[in-house]
Amino acid sequence: MNKLVVSLLAFVFILGCKTTETINLPEKIIEIENPNKKPVERPVYQASYTKKVDLIHTKLAVSFNWEKAELYGKADITLRPYFYATNKLELNARGMDIHQVALVEKDNKKPLDFTYDSLLITIALDKIYTRNDTLTISIDYTSKPEELKTGGSNAISSDKGLYFINPKGEEKNKMPQIWTQGETESNSVWFPTVDASNQKMTNEIAITVAEKYVTLSNGILTHAELNGDGTRTDFWEMDQPHAPYLVMMAVGEFKIVKDKWKNIEVNYYVEEEFELYANDIFGLTPEMLEFYSTVLGVAYPWQKYHQIVVRDYVSGAMENTTGVIFGDFVYQTKRELIDGSNAEDVIAHELFHHWFGDLVTCESWSNLPLNESFATYGEFLWNEYKYGSDKAAHGLQQDLSGFLAQEKQTGPKDMIRFDYKDKEDMFDGHSYQKGGRILHMLRKYMGDEAFFASLKLYLEENKYTDVEMHQLRLACEKITGEDLNWFFNQWFFAKGHPVLEITYEYNDSTKIQKVIVEQKQNFDEVPLYKLPFKIDIYANGKKTTKEVVADKVTNVFEFEVSTKPDLVNVDADKMLLCEKTDIHKSTEEWAFLYQPTANYGALKMNYLDRYEAISKLQKSKEEIAITTLIKALNDEYEGIRNYALGSIKTAANARPTETKEALLKLAKEDADSKVRGNAIAALSKYFAGEDGVEDVFLNGINEQSYFVIGKSLAAISTTNGKLAMKYAKTFEEEDNAALVGAVSGIYVEHGTEKQLDYFMNKAEKIDGFGKYGFMMSFNSYLKKQDNTTVSKGLATIKNIALNEKIWWIRMVGINSLSDLDGMYANRIHIAEADLKTTEVGSEKEQKLRNAIEEDKKLQQSITKILEEVKSKEENPRLRSMLGLKG
Repeated sequence: MNKLVVSLLAFVFILGCKTTETINLPEKIIEIENPNKKPVERPVYQASYTKKVDLIHTKLAVSFNWEKAELYGKADITLRPYFYATNKLELNARGMDIHQVALVEKDNKKPLDFTYDSLLITIALDKIYTRNDTLTISIDYTSKPEELKTGGSNAISSDKGLYFINPKGEEKNKMPQIWTQGETESNSVWFPTVDASNQKMTNEIAITVAEKYVTLSNGILTHAELNGDGTRTDFWEMDQPHAPYLVMMAVGEFKIVKDKWKNIEVNYYVEEEFELYANDIFGLTPEMLEFYSTVLGVAYPWQKYHQIVVRDYVSGAMENTTGVIFGDFVYQTKRELIDGSNAEDVIAHELFHHWFGDLVTCESWSNLPLNESFATYGEFLWNEYKYGSDKAAHGLQQDLSGFLAQEKQTGPKDMIRFDYKDKEDMFDGHSYQKGGRILHMLRKYMGDEAFFASLKLYLEENKYTDVEMHQLRLACEKITGEDLNWFFNQWFFAKGHPVLEITYEYNDSTKIQKVIVEQKQNFDEVPLYKLPFKIDIYANGKKTTKEVVADKVTNVFEFEVSTKPDLVNVDADKMLLCEKTDIHKSTEEWAFLYQPTANYGALKMNYLDRYEAISKLQKSKEEIAITTLIKALNDEYEGIRNYALGSIKTAANARPTETKEALLKLAKEDADSKVRGNAIAALSKYFAGEDGVEDVFLNGINEQSYFVIGKSLAAISTTNGKLAMKYAKTFEEEDNAALVGAVSGIYVEHGTEKQLDYFMNKAEKIDGFGKYGFMMSFNSYLKKQDNTTVSKGLATIKNIALNEKIWWIRMVGINSLSDLDGMYANRIHIAEADLKTTEVGSEKEQKLRNAIEEDKKLQQSITKILEEVKSKEENPRLRSMLGLKG
């Protein structure tokens, strides 16, 4: 590249709302592409799959060998050449045994020659077929998922496609079951297909199982037949086209709890233990169906809507058309639901996919935000409708924080990303959280009427098809009449986000309020944004709203005012996806942002204003800041109360009596269990041992809320370890994650070798997400115990590191082994250094030598286990973590 030095002097900006102003900018070096430079290679471009054929219908008949974890299948695949005539057909089929391929001709099957490389069946057709021809290929095959080398992503941890869970019944607390996971391209493990998101087909499946099992698949259960040998065949039919990755199947001794929306069946498939709680977990689904159908103006388009909970799931949930699968994290009793639903946002997310992802599908994984950004925004829409703007905005704030944290680790990426290394990489904070925030900005820019009219048009024009991002833009343009390339280009086809520095200048003589907005992102890789937003000016008891557009490196906006404003609130709707530094705001202004002064009446600031105010005030020692923080403890929204509880340190030090009284009141009386529990935690942190505080902890032990009990146990543990141990023992049989965490934490701090049995027994009983955190506590416990206890505990750690089915739980076992190995290596190193300065023949020398010998012996045992893990581990991520290739 050649470099050109340009002096950017006396650059004139057109300023919003009043006059122009000259701003002097420093010299900047701009790199200009050398026109004579030859490219080394073409950039990576992940294109949509070329449509060689058009899938029409897939008919499957399957049965299972549970002992071998195999599926025996027959597939009749009806298709036509897409455009070009061909005498060859290629179908995806991963890791199968292919027994026969034939062409179906009326009542006959004509065998066809084929080759198979374990990934692709290449079939020689009997003649050349054109796009006017329709043909049906019949394939007999065996699916062998356990023999596959698997991959996966952070969102979908395995791509094995077909899963036999506890097929031999060897695990005590786990119901044997079979389920599938198709996204991204994993359904070709259990039936041959064109495994691409830009294909659409109808399908039917006959599932033969033992009579004790129930089945679930897409579409309608048309009928079932008893076979006279203890088996039954269920016939499921999906007569509306959808993508191959959305085909699903599940088998097990599930209980079916029936519900309905209008004339559509809405059923919940759960294990017997949770049959009584199915409606508590999923019961809002009919209301969600009504809400989404209404707000989108497009009625739910499918034949049914069933949801099923499975064990050892490789994702959170999956939007299989009409048959959504959830991991067992959604299982909660009525008592556990006191502390909030684990599932509600996810239920909303997967349901919204039935419009965005299932009805209209991204044509390629590069366009995944058309699926996941919308589903994420679907969560916002539901919370806004059901619980109000504070709850919805709370989700927006969490999405922004999560996205920004991830981007700092990975660097900026395009939203519509054609250069990904692996399609699984698309399942990240860009496609989900950032995309949801972008859609919110689009809605705020367009207005609700235009936004939802655009979504309706997009869905109706593109139903049962595959699309790219431009289809959404065109629908929005058709409704609004505005060219929206500027919006889509900067947000969906570029990387990064705005980094804003906001400053203020007020001239008392001219009564001019200036707002200076400077974009400070790295312009070498991030665009200069066009940012429409609102500025609210609060003065003389009135709020005035100004609409502006920041589209330069520096924009200066000038407003005529009658007096110095009490507050100037930039991005008043708090809808911008950005990082910002708000300079020169006084403590009084931040306090005003939380709650305007009395002369503004009952004016309420939005959640994100109040959240930002607390974040800025929490370290201030000024009286107005402390008063505002204490006031926030009584905010009408529980999310703000909880945030204030985590921000109360300065207030607790400055005004302890008032703060303590507020915390006691919350701990005893707040309607929200999370607030009560967090108030107890704050009392423990700042006022442990003071009058009246321990009584609150003891009362908390008797609450119905597991969260409050857990926080109370932890609080007691900080002042009275003996009493905490006594109470912890009474809760050892509880499996609730909050209580398991609290009991484990107490045993980590105060436990002896006597608590080893608790950890080892609980490790066998719990699974899923709860096991991950529990095993980290087990590791911390072992690090504080003697070698005999560690040696006994290693059996459990070894079993998890070697035999757990879920790779990320094996990972925590491997991490524990590595951590213990490092601890012993460090102990040996310190002891050997100490030995060098110890008197020869002394009692201390002998103790050190004995300790070193014991530690080395135990470390060798740990090393031996790690070597065994290395020799047997097949997961690519874990092999990489272990320093292994491939």
